[in-house]
Amino acid sequence: MSTKPNFNVADLPRRQFLAASGAALITLASNTAVQAQGESVPTTPKRKIPLGFDNFSIRALKWKASQLLDFAGTQKVDSLLLSDLDVYENHQTNYLRELASKASDLGVVVHAGTGGICPSAGRWNDKWGSPEEHLRLGIRIASEIGSPVFRCYLGGEKDRRTEGGIQKHIDRTVEVLKKVRTAAIDANVKIAVENHAGDMQARELVGLIEAAGPEYVGATIDSGNATWTLEDPIENLKILGPYAVSSGIRDSTAWLTDTGARVAWNAVGEGLVDWKRYADLFAKLCPGVPFQLEIISGFNKPFDFKKDEFWKAYPDVKAVDYEAFLRLARRGEPIAAGKANDPEFQMQELLNSLKYCRDVLKIGIKTS
Repeated sequence: MSTKPNFNVADLPRRQFLAASGAALITLASNTAVQAQGESVPTTPKRKIPLGFDNFSIRALKWKASQLLDFAGTQKVDSLLLSDLDVYENHQTNYLRELASKASDLGVVVHAGTGGICPSAGRWNDKWGSPEEHLRLGIRIASEIGSPVFRCYLGGEKDRRTEGGIQKHIDRTVEVLKKVRTAAIDANVKIAVENHAGDMQARELVGLIEAAGPEYVGATIDSGNATWTLEDPIENLKILGPYAVSSGIRDSTAWLTDTGARVAWNAVGEGLVDWKRYADLFAKLCPGVPFQLEIISGFNKPFDFKKDEFWKAYPDVKAVDYEAFLRLARRGEPIAAGKANDPEFQMQELLNSLKYCRDVLKIGIKTS
């Protein structure tokens, strides 16, 4: 799909990138033209969807925010999701505002993020204080770095199997979110809860958003995580898209097994998702939301839904959603595990996905 990068990944953290001097923030309304061989050629792609990536796509490189912004500039993307709080050198106001200025100069819209904020979920830890303190810190960081959102999540698939099921954790998350309602609204930062690692189906996340308040809570829509809750990514988008304010995008392959199915995540364009249809729906349902690539390839996961105990974690799954997932899985072929943690593999998967989005889907505001 794409040639190998013309640089050594191991050298990238020390590489001196050329910053785009004086670039203004890109707007969707832009529709200017340039002259090429005597003809007027529009610079705006067919699909007016901003293109970006999540730093988790190249997590093995362990880059900090400034390095990631430099790389985002060289790749001419429109947005960058900094999805954890350790990506910053510190959380001081001056430093964060310097990053905001750098992002503005590069024409990159930053989305800030963190991990779990549900105190009853298995992935919760108190590194950043109580859940409320964690969210207040994130809202401040988002405001100072110029992010319109603060991405977070409830937990993961194992939380569905605890006493009280996923609804217990949804209720606790809503309680936490309500404590920071005023802070989020005053900062003009929308809390963007992700459908994460098999924790919530789209309908469940919509219920959480409505219970907390859609005036200050939205969704980070994750196309790959949809397949971890037995959903077809396109059906997930139909339900969750109207609530989306951020995103984490990757492809998926599912295939049937003797005990149920297995799911592998892929670079965009290498799995089963009908991406042209997905992109058209995304543009319609999520106007202005960046298409941010979170590529996590190289492994696969079993879902043993032919075993009775499996369904104890999914008591309210709708038949229409399950059937859509089965249709997807019936089309898939097994994929072997690969080099999930290799930095060069991660980089190449991201570059392949960016290329596919630009060349095939015509996504991205900037020209590459």
